[in-house]
Amino acid sequence: MTLNLKGKTALVTGGARGIGRAIAERLGAAGAAVAICALHAESVREGINQIRSRIGAGPGETGAKIAGRQADVSERDSVARLFEWLDGEFGGLDILVNNAGLGIFKDLGALEPNEWRAVVGTNLDGAYYCIHEALPRLQQQGGGWIVNIASLAGKNAFAGGAAYNASKFGLCGLSEAVMLDHRYEEVRVTTILPGSVSTEFGHGGGAEWKIAPEDVADAVAMVLSMPARTLISHVEMRPSKPPKK
Repeated sequence: MTLNLKGKTALVTGGARGIGRAIAERLGAAGAAVAICALHAESVREGINQIRSRIGAGPGETGAKIAGRQADVSERDSVARLFEWLDGEFGGLDILVNNAGLGIFKDLGALEPNEWRAVVGTNLDGAYYCIHEALPRLQQQGGGWIVNIASLAGKNAFAGGAAYNASKFGLCGLSEAVMLDHRYEEVRVTTILPGSVSTEFGHGGGAEWKIAPEDVADAVAMVLSMPARTLISHVEMRPSKPPKK
């Protein structure tokens, strides 16, 4: 799949590891200038170094610009500062990938209010805050892309998933509404719903049968490569051969 993003700027939240880092690498390899954020500054530094080493975009080299900043997407002021930094560092935005996510898996009786708030705040409020900041910037650029990384947990509930299911169901609804609100402004909104992905996130960690983070990055690349006449609004991904129950 050929994807040329030279001259474009992308922000990938939660871009320091896992799915987010794979997406950042894919966009950078396609020529985009890429900004990432993560909850901890050290994670941002490590993520930038790993992305640069993978795509050959080290300091002083020609190639895509890669930079990052610490941010807590669940906090409105932190998101506002992130986008102010983005304006100064990159001068615009063409692609927002809302990938930052948190999973706390307990039955509702054991789920504490602060845990509920942390999951919904990161997975749903964070996407809203980022989209709210991104929209005027995308409109100023004449349009762009918003890609929200949801989950099959956004359509299939499971035991122990009360907070996570609620946040991802909500993200799917938010994505569709934003798509309908802004499609005539050349703002193209896509929701990607992966099943089990081989990362340290969630249950069970990595496994050979799971989707690779790079597969999700390829799905993002596919969405961004579509002609202007076609919008892929919803992508479901699942392992082809999960363990039989």
